[in-house]
Amino acid sequence: MGWCDNSFLSKLKCRVLVVGAGGIGCELLKNLVLAGFSNIDVVDMDTIDVSNLNRQFLFRREHVGKSKAETAAQAVRTLVPNVNITSHHDSILNERYNVDFFQQFTVVLSALDNQAARNHINRLCLAARVPLIDSGTSGYLGQVSVILRDKTECYECWSKSKQKTYPGCTIRNTPTELIHCIVWAKHLFNQLFGELDIDDDVSPDLESEEAKRVDEEVKENGTDGRKEDCEERGHTAANGNLVNGMVSDGLKEPQKECVRVWAAKHHFDPQTLFHKFFHDDIKVLLSMENLWKDRRKPTPLEWNELSNQNAGSSRAKTNDHLWTVLECREQFEKALFDLSARVKDDSVLVWDKDDDASVRFVAACGNLRAHIFDISMKTLFDIKSMAGNIIPAIATTNAVVAGMIVVEAMKVVSGKLHKLRNVFITRRPNPHHKVLVDMTPNKPRSSCYVCSEQREVVVKTNVQLTTVRAFQQKFLKEILNMVAPDAMVPSTGNIIASSEEGEMDAVADRKLIEVGVVNGCLLSCDDFQQKLEIRVQVSHDSGLEADEFEIATDSGTVESANGNRTFYFDLS
Repeated sequence: MGWCDNSFLSKLKCRVLVVGAGGIGCELLKNLVLAGFSNIDVVDMDTIDVSNLNRQFLFRREHVGKSKAETAAQAVRTLVPNVNITSHHDSILNERYNVDFFQQFTVVLSALDNQAARNHINRLCLAARVPLIDSGTSGYLGQVSVILRDKTECYECWSKSKQKTYPGCTIRNTPTELIHCIVWAKHLFNQLFGELDIDDDVSPDLESEEAKRVDEEVKENGTDGRKEDCEERGHTAANGNLVNGMVSDGLKEPQKECVRVWAAKHHFDPQTLFHKFFHDDIKVLLSMENLWKDRRKPTPLEWNELSNQNAGSSRAKTNDHLWTVLECREQFEKALFDLSARVKDDSVLVWDKDDDASVRFVAACGNLRAHIFDISMKTLFDIKSMAGNIIPAIATTNAVVAGMIVVEAMKVVSGKLHKLRNVFITRRPNPHHKVLVDMTPNKPRSSCYVCSEQREVVVKTNVQLTTVRAFQQKFLKEILNMVAPDAMVPSTGNIIASSEEGEMDAVADRKLIEVGVVNGCLLSCDDFQQKLEIRVQVSHDSGLEADEFEIATDSGTVESANGNRTFYFDLS
């Protein structure tokens, strides 16, 4: 096998599909055309952001805002003018990219950073019997995995780690880590500008166990003048009840619109909002004496009494400059002005790690709250990484991974399947002094519900509380990553989920038990787009909350829906 071998060169004319034109994808496309591959399709739905330019080398500043797929294709044509490359500025989840589409290619190369999309491609390649080479990087770590139907493990043979969540009372009452403050700041962003969600409430949690005593004292002794103060600072709902239940006429559930409506009435005035979130709310927390018996008390902030000094800080105005508390207030004020100017009537904003104002708002609010609770503050760069759950991408890792993808792709197109290897980039050399560690791909996992012959999964849920809507949206689509799921009870013919829009509207809010899904019920679930059929055995668990699901493993134990074991890295 070599470039002097005409038969080998002819094999490089096969059609190759590249999914993703980001950090790995740019390096991969460049490597493919320079290696001699001449028929390439590339799919990517994203556009180029200025933050991409430091590691996605096919893009330049004049390309910002343009399609990644189209721009990358144009860039590699300048390297090899006679290459036949077709770009698709589209989501790979679009139904037009079905099994028939995938069957046009000799090999599929995945350079994605999205787990749901990677699951989808895995299933389509298995259904189309097309070799898939999956890849990912995470800082200095990286991985290239070869997936062949009936011969190797698939991408979903092992469950992937789930994003960590934090207790609401910790976020709202007693943060102890900077990440708690950052989560709170993102919730505040949503309360002011985003999609309203009761779970994003940032007011002190007076329903926590430690706060109940104070709540009872307030009810018995009166508000002690605090109701008027809270109303002035935005704690009350439109009907006059306090949002967090501090003074309530039987209403415990927060009004979803109250914070945004209150802020809008005050024209998003920075000083007014600052005083509520960083002074008044902290005073409310301080009134809960039980919270502070074994904890350091928070310190409310005053708008005009903020320090402009950080020990050992540099005055350089860069992303790695640690803001003083005063600078945090200034950044809060500026970001609030920018964001509030975008909000029109009932429109909502979505927090984006690549949106400057959104990131500055979360960084400023997170640091201000951290200072209140005597938690070390971080730089804008650090907070952006934490808020976006990002492990900073390293261009050299992307380059190494892209090179290894091409090596394995050459083995596939030349028929050297016995030489295929999974490759891992390690943080430090192994005992054989290797940083690139290769291994023979494992055989398919017999219990995998995607690639094994017996495609069955056992799910625990509370059938008396869980709705049909939650089963379709949360379990079938989010947990099992189906795109267009259908589900029915074979024994009765009852339809539980349908890919036809609107077909389930009449029963969507009914409980599973009301539509015949009981303990031990076996459901037939399939996704026509993914050519995937799975048998789902439902096990009733009265200890679970409504719309909560747990998947039983092959050992009989129960793990979280997405598990906590992974051999893949999802960020590139």
